[in-house]
Amino acid sequence: MKYDFTSHIDRVGKDAIAVDLPYNRVGNYSDMQLRDGFDIIPMWVADMNFKACPTIPAAIIARAEHPAYGYYAVRDEYYDEIIEWQRRNHGITDLTKEMIGYENGVLGGVASALRILCSRGDTVLVHSPTYIGFTMVLSNNGYNVIHTPLVKDENGVWRMDYEDMEKKIVENHIHTAIFCSPHNPCGRVWEKEEIEKAMAIYEKHDVYVISDEIWSDLILNGNTHIPTQSVNEWAKMHTISFYAPSKTFNLAGLIGSYNIVYNERLRDRLIKEESLCHYNSMNVLSMHALIGAYKEEGYEWVEELKQVLSNNVNWAYDYIQEHFKGVTLSKPEGTYMLFLDCKEWLNEHDMDLNTLIHLGWEVGVMWQDGSQFLDPYAIRMNLALPFDRVQEAFERLNTYVFNR
Repeated sequence: MKYDFTSHIDRVGKDAIAVDLPYNRVGNYSDMQLRDGFDIIPMWVADMNFKACPTIPAAIIARAEHPAYGYYAVRDEYYDEIIEWQRRNHGITDLTKEMIGYENGVLGGVASALRILCSRGDTVLVHSPTYIGFTMVLSNNGYNVIHTPLVKDENGVWRMDYEDMEKKIVENHIHTAIFCSPHNPCGRVWEKEEIEKAMAIYEKHDVYVISDEIWSDLILNGNTHIPTQSVNEWAKMHTISFYAPSKTFNLAGLIGSYNIVYNERLRDRLIKEESLCHYNSMNVLSMHALIGAYKEEGYEWVEELKQVLSNNVNWAYDYIQEHFKGVTLSKPEGTYMLFLDCKEWLNEHDMDLNTLIHLGWEVGVMWQDGSQFLDPYAIRMNLALPFDRVQEAFERLNTYVFNR
């Protein structure tokens, strides 16, 4: 490969919560002791452990070398690169600069969108398992949440339960839904027909859609992301979609996302809402980071990254099937996260989820409590690491956890 996805990066002391593990991030960490001879393999937070695409630090450094960092205007190049990225990666051909807005983060954007679509105390529909960020944003901002569970079909593929969605929309007088595409934590990449069915229900009951598409560039094994707004005209005019380079290029620490809104009225209201805090503004280095990421090398880097992630996911899925009896999962089609169902294994071994998680932590496998995503028997695992580290993690789990 042209780019480096094999080097081990020492991130200790470099401001990375993935390895510094503040207690409030991973749960009850204070009573856990790392066994002698084991190092930390960070597999919890959605944060990649690869060197950045070289054009990103190059762009940041080039701007930082200029010794003035005062007020600035967003470059047209910023919007041009987004428009080209969306055209080449997702087939969006009708995007203009005016349709692109800025938010400090996708979750902040979700909060802003909720405030223009709902009143506090309103009920919002969300699929479960549910990304913990949605839960926090909804609860912190005073909205009620109704969950419509995803269900696995006979092949273990996560599906939307359209009948349950419609029933809950009607019973709870819901007019706003959060749609996660690809889905986090399940890793499902929705097909066009599935999105169309969901949008038909939303249209029927006058439900506006907030679509989180932050994972849309990380599609595995030849699957294809379908932008929610692209499935039909109604979806285009009733959906606020959020994107960012932060998951694709691991830029969360630089802050910055963008939204796409075709409906002019929604767009005007969102811009006004975003302005009210007087704090939603782009960092000049974040702007240059996106421009650097969306260069030609960035396209190449992401293609290689998807190959690496697909290999990691395929290998880990097969390993679990072969070695971890009682643990089941659906192979993710996008993202780099696994969502393990440990119910059968826990019941067979008369163990609770917290104890199982601690067994992994003790040998350095820092995985994540899936109950935060509303599944009391689940564990979420990040596979965005060099392949040999993924192998090492699963060998530890095999020897010291599941088959000890």
